[in-house]
Amino acid sequence: MSKFSGLGGRLYRGETSVEFIGHRRRWYSISAFFILLSLAALIWQGLHLGIEFKGGSSFTVTKQSASIADARAAVDSVGISGEIIVQNIGTDKVRVQTAALDNLQNNAVQDALAAKFSVSVESIDTQIVGPSWGKEITRKAVYGLIGFLICVMLYLAMAFEPKMAVAAIVAVIHDVFITVGIYALVGFDVTPATVIGFLTILGYSLYDTVVVFDKVRENTRTITSTSKSTYSQAVNLAVNQTIVRSFNTSIIALLPVGSILFVGAGLLGAGTLKDLSLALFIGLAVGTYSSVFIAPPVLAQLREKEPAMIALAKRVNGRSATPAVFAAAAPVTAKIENRGPRNQPKRKGRK
Repeated sequence: MSKFSGLGGRLYRGETSVEFIGHRRRWYSISAFFILLSLAALIWQGLHLGIEFKGGSSFTVTKQSASIADARAAVDSVGISGEIIVQNIGTDKVRVQTAALDNLQNNAVQDALAAKFSVSVESIDTQIVGPSWGKEITRKAVYGLIGFLICVMLYLAMAFEPKMAVAAIVAVIHDVFITVGIYALVGFDVTPATVIGFLTILGYSLYDTVVVFDKVRENTRTITSTSKSTYSQAVNLAVNQTIVRSFNTSIIALLPVGSILFVGAGLLGAGTLKDLSLALFIGLAVGTYSSVFIAPPVLAQLREKEPAMIALAKRVNGRSATPAVFAAAAPVTAKIENRGPRNQPKRKGRK
């Protein structure tokens, strides 16, 4: 542990440095791979929307040792057409989701489930969601996401600078797209809890990115007057100075979310937690990656195109090249200086 803290101190002071900005093409390639994977998952599988978004009926039966096979057999006996989703919730509940049904079909499904599991019709938890309400929820979720991005971009532009806002939004879109793609690849239902998870990871991703950008602003406040380093070098130093902090906060955040996902949803069978915990777990990991490997390189690329930063890079490179020229010329000078007068052979004088 002391070695790890010592490494953090050397990174902060600049004694040890990891090249993040200079290897940005490597990080972009990794992100491109996951973006293409997410795009393929969205095209071929798509998102499995819950009944809250597409409308339908949900029937939850509480019965010890309730099985998916018995629930599906009961629904099939009614002759319901369309997609039917049957899943266990914990160890004593089974939930059946169907497309939108009329009153007669709803009553028939309830009677079939009650007869199959030997329970009363009143004990079956039935929820009916209309398609229009699901479309309204979807529309509000999209509007909320767009409004969130606009507000964040305006705030970052005023608090920091416009190009930092652009880089942060690029990282956020990167996080959301990859998270949604992996979510589609896994095949979990998209529920309101999933949307809450998406909005939560947006805030966490921006929080980590803002911390890095605040250090970048501190390192580049007088960069043009000192001419000690280029803008990319200053950004790389800022990332090195905050990398340990980002790593620690990410581990602390991922541990409880991982416990909810793998222990709560996996071992204990709490199905209501898996949609939220999966979105949070993927989003937190991807958000940490983007705050270190995506947002700072994008910011450095945007700023390095400015005339002032181009002139700064020329001055810094010129100053670093000057000592190398002197060092190369030093041995030649030394040889010239060490060359003394040649010892001439003594001539015999005339008597």
